[in-house]
Amino acid sequence: MTNPATTRRGTEQRVTKQRLAVNAALGQVDDFVTAQELHRWLLGEGDKVSLATVYRLLLSMAEDGLVDVLRNNEGEAMYRQCVIEHHHHHLVCRTCGKAVEVEAPAVEKWAARVAEENGFTEPTHTVEIYGLCPACSASQAAGTS
Repeated sequence: MTNPATTRRGTEQRVTKQRLAVNAALGQVDDFVTAQELHRWLLGEGDKVSLATVYRLLLSMAEDGLVDVLRNNEGEAMYRQCVIEHHHHHLVCRTCGKAVEVEAPAVEKWAARVAEENGFTEPTHTVEIYGLCPACSASQAAGTS
């Protein structure tokens, strides 16, 4: 059986101790994290990996489709292993950062139609919807945000 830290979409990556540590750390977090947050977590777990290596591995894993990437309000990249392995989108809470994976067939059809209407072929897209999760909405309504 192949290791999900090393393969997807037909690519094969060299397995290193640092790559396995980053992959394991991503498996422990529920929401998107920055490279710095992940680096701090790794150091706290006793893993010896530089911040530059964390960045490099996350970029490589994103290129290979092993992690999803989105940008926070400051424009900083955030990473997460996703449960859905095919194309999907996210609902992201602006307050706590909670992310929910969603499939959106209507968005797929719309993107294909808009591309075709404008003479584009092989369209790709990224859709992230930002709002407040139920818990943050409730806190805000109660005045405790």
